[in-house]
Amino acid sequence: MTSVVMDASAVLALVRDEPGADKVTPHIGRAAISAVNLQEVIKELLLGGLGAATIREILDELRLDVRPHDVEAAYAAAELHTQTKEFGRGLGDRSCLALAILLGVPALTADREWKKVKAKGLKMEHIR
Repeated sequence: MTSVVMDASAVLALVRDEPGADKVTPHIGRAAISAVNLQEVIKELLLGGLGAATIREILDELRLDVRPHDVEAAYAAAELHTQTKEFGRGLGDRSCLALAILLGVPALTADREWKKVKAKGLKMEHIR
């Protein structure tokens, strides 16, 4: 069963062993992530100097349930624009938040600005 939807900051905190990683660890093998957020993680790790094969190995160990950003996800994320625009939330953030609402589980993030976002059915857990 899915326990949370991780955003890129939560995955990166775990992979990089940053503060808050201990709050991400219990969700290994039980977390979902939007393909949009997975792309953000991969990009950041590539920019950090890791090779694609190494990144794939690391991320495969997390056993993330990667969800597509399909038509329904696109509509759900777009519908959050009004609640998120004043806080500078972009596509990746809205994709994560919409998936969390859809699955009825908390969004797991290191992003403190998310605390300001209010949307029906939205639950969040902050790792730091």
